[in-house]
Amino acid sequence: MRIASTGARMGLLAACTAFVAVLSTGTATAVTQLNGHWAPFNRCPVDAPVMLAADGVTNIATCISSHSAGGSIKLGNTQVATGNTDLQLGVIQHSDGTTSLVAPPEGALVADSADLPGGLLGLMCPSGIPVVSGICNQITNSTLNKVTATIEPAGAPRDFDMAASFGTGRPILSIPVRIHLRNPFLGDKCYIGTTSNPIVLKPQNTTVPSLSLQQFAGDGTPSDTGEMGRYVFEGADQGDFGYAVPGASGCGAGLLDWAVNLKTSLPSAAGRNSVVLNDTATYFASPYDPAGLAPDEGKALSRYWHSAAR
Repeated sequence: MRIASTGARMGLLAACTAFVAVLSTGTATAVTQLNGHWAPFNRCPVDAPVMLAADGVTNIATCISSHSAGGSIKLGNTQVATGNTDLQLGVIQHSDGTTSLVAPPEGALVADSADLPGGLLGLMCPSGIPVVSGICNQITNSTLNKVTATIEPAGAPRDFDMAASFGTGRPILSIPVRIHLRNPFLGDKCYIGTTSNPIVLKPQNTTVPSLSLQQFAGDGTPSDTGEMGRYVFEGADQGDFGYAVPGASGCGAGLLDWAVNLKTSLPSAAGRNSVVLNDTATYFASPYDPAGLAPDEGKALSRYWHSAAR
C-alpha cells in the first residue's frame, strides 16, 4: 500500500466502521468462503466494472468489510437488540479526493433479522379499538405474535465526509434506510419509512478504534512479503442520536398503520431515537503496492480475491 494514500485509506475504513452501527438487521445470504486474511471480504464486489477499471493511480480500488456481534436501535418507544451484522463495500478513491461506493450484487448489508420485543402483542395490544382488539384475541401462538424487523436500504449513501472518520462527534455520511416489519397480520409490505421518506441515519464515531496493518499473499496466506495488505480497526463504538423516524405504511394493507404508529409513538422527532453498536471489527484491503500494478490494480485485486476462494 502506498504511504502517500495511507491517511485517506484509513479514513475510508473508519467511515465504513460506522456504517455497521446503523445497518444491523438485514437478511442473511450465501457467500463465498475465502482463505486466510481474505476471509472478511467474501462479498467484496471485485468484479464490478468500476472496480476492475481502477489503475491504482488516478483510481484506487479497495475492499472494506465491517462486522459486529451486537448493539441496539431505538425507534420511538421501541428498542430492538441487533444481532450479527456484516457490511461489505468496494470503494474507489479518485485522485481529486472524492470517493465512489460500490455495493455487492445482493446489497452492502447482510445480518441477522431482529425480533421485536413482545411481538404483535407488544406492538398493538391491548386495544379498545374493535378491529385491533379482534386481532389481539386471535394471537394464540408464537407464530401469529412474532414480528421480525429488517433494515433495508432506501437510497444510496451520500454526504461522505472523510475527515470526520478520523475523530469523533461528526457525521461521516448519510444512509437512507427503511424498516420492514413482518407478521401474518401486518402482511409483507409493512414498513417504517419509505424510499421517498426514509429514515436518514448519520453515524459518527463515539470512540476511536485501534489500528494494525497486516500483509498477506494474494491467496490470503499471511506473509510479510505478500502482494496484499489490510488495515484492521477494532474496538470502535459508533452511534447516531439525532435522526427522525417517519410513520408506518402498508401495515395490514394500510389499515393498521395507525395502530403501529400509536403504540410505538411514530412519527418520532429527531432526538428521540438512537442507534448504538459496540466493539466493531473493520477490515480494509488493497494491493500492497498499487503503483506497481498500474493500470491493472483493479484486475489484480479481482485475481487475488478469486485465488483465495475455497
